[in-house]
Amino acid sequence: MTQPPGQQQPQGGFGVSQGAQQGFPQPPAQPPQTPPTQPPYPQPGPYGRQPGPYGQQPGPYGQQPGPYGGYQPQPQPQYPGAPTPPGGGGFLKGKPGAVIGAAIAGLLVIGGGTWFALSGDGKDDKPSVSKSIDDPKPSDSASVDQGKGTVGGEGDLNAGRRPGEARIVLLAKNDIDVPGNGAEIFGPWVVGDTIVKAMSKEVDGYSVTDGRKKWSVKLGADACLAAPQASAEGKIVIGVKNGLTGKSDCSDLQMIDAKTGKAGWKTSIPKPKGLIGFSDFTVVLSGNTVTAAGLDTSYGFGLNDGKQLFGKPSSGCRPYGFAGGTRLIAAANCPTSEAENFKQEIQNVDPATGKATWTYALPADWEVDKVYAVNPAVVSIKLQVDDSDENTKRRIIALTDSGKLRSQLQFGKDKFEPRCSSSSIAYRGDIQGWCTGVAADASTLYLATKPTDTNDVVAFNLDTGKPKWRSPAGPGRTMMPVTVQDGSVVVYIAPTYSVAGAVATIAPAGGARKVVLKHQLSAVETESGFMEPRTVYADGRFFLATTRINGLNDAEERETKTLMAFGK
Repeated sequence: MTQPPGQQQPQGGFGVSQGAQQGFPQPPAQPPQTPPTQPPYPQPGPYGRQPGPYGQQPGPYGQQPGPYGGYQPQPQPQYPGAPTPPGGGGFLKGKPGAVIGAAIAGLLVIGGGTWFALSGDGKDDKPSVSKSIDDPKPSDSASVDQGKGTVGGEGDLNAGRRPGEARIVLLAKNDIDVPGNGAEIFGPWVVGDTIVKAMSKEVDGYSVTDGRKKWSVKLGADACLAAPQASAEGKIVIGVKNGLTGKSDCSDLQMIDAKTGKAGWKTSIPKPKGLIGFSDFTVVLSGNTVTAAGLDTSYGFGLNDGKQLFGKPSSGCRPYGFAGGTRLIAAANCPTSEAENFKQEIQNVDPATGKATWTYALPADWEVDKVYAVNPAVVSIKLQVDDSDENTKRRIIALTDSGKLRSQLQFGKDKFEPRCSSSSIAYRGDIQGWCTGVAADASTLYLATKPTDTNDVVAFNLDTGKPKWRSPAGPGRTMMPVTVQDGSVVVYIAPTYSVAGAVATIAPAGGARKVVLKHQLSAVETESGFMEPRTVYADGRFFLATTRINGLNDAEERETKTLMAFGK
């Protein structure tokens, strides 16, 4: 595909400075937009209510220098939300009590969400399979808990369902006693008729048709990481602590068959030489390979047997993070002659061998931020000009199947806010994670604009980088893209206090939304209680998943809803 011609560099801009353009196409200037009016009341839903400061804290490895020198400390972007008076534009509108309580919890917990803004003005509005003798082992098979029925055993939540509204097919409460500093929840994975989540020392599978708990795998130690993908055969991989003490590392991998609830192989990631206390890594799946990557290290293991397939390259650019799925994409650090500079490249990696089949070099001092899609490759990159995230410049680029620049997205005056969550121990190598507010197919990237009273979903042509169309959520509503199915983008329209949430589709050419699931008005309070949830749409069902449980209050943690699903 022919590379788009360069254009004049705009003033400011979410992009490369004059000295670092290196062929990136530049967005044309666009007229300013009139900001929408502010709502008279706080908005619930995935954009309007924040879970407190968990996502604002960088992980303990969030400011590691690169292995080749020259990498400056990179503070994690913060959520843009802060407590504001009722009627203000912040994400915690009119919720001072919730803010104070969450802030107290944040003193004890380092968590894992990252918000950042993409805007036209350039400002950020963020092998061995053997075990030591004292290592806890998983159960050989899953114990089964049949549960109490369709809505987690707390009564018939469909009693208030009106004609045309979707059924609540699942509502699960937390049933695990979590420590005072809380616990992260990993997943969800939807595998056939089962939805799976991992938390603390358990991995649980629930029926998507009647809400029953189908199986539970006891890990023996805390889950600490997870690959976002499930394999075509329904296998998932969880990162597990290698012991029960405070000194235990997150360095074990546990495979689980999500279809049967059976625990499979377990292996340890080799500890790199010269690095003491190494425990930060990320895992993804691609094909029959699970990769683990961290500071100056990377490994590939067979998904079926856990045996090591490859390690880090002995020379040249070295991957420190992977994004998986139908293709394996790596972010790699490259050696430079000057310590004050650093170079990175994007690699397309053969999951069977770990070797790069093509590479795309980033301009000097630019680095991979997030990978929004692997096939086609759509990557957010950033340039941090000082220690302030406020001055960080970001761009989204699309690459061809041969690793050439396909386009750079042209944002104009719009600001976009994908939200990507990752483990609290994952450092900058978590280039994929779970991201909401973004979806892609072969020709189009869909992004949600930063919400105020309302927002839009904008479709970008990946061949030109230009917007194709936009769809407004409507007065007082916000929405975000979830996935692309059958050529149409699936969007989640968040509830308000008086209107239920909904799932709709928008055709490839834009136009009116088509509602496919109208959620229950009687369940608005429950639905809006999922603060910044992960969202999944599969087989005509829509799932909301909590990402963290606060362990400060036993009664509250037992009432915390962890999964909710709507269906026909």
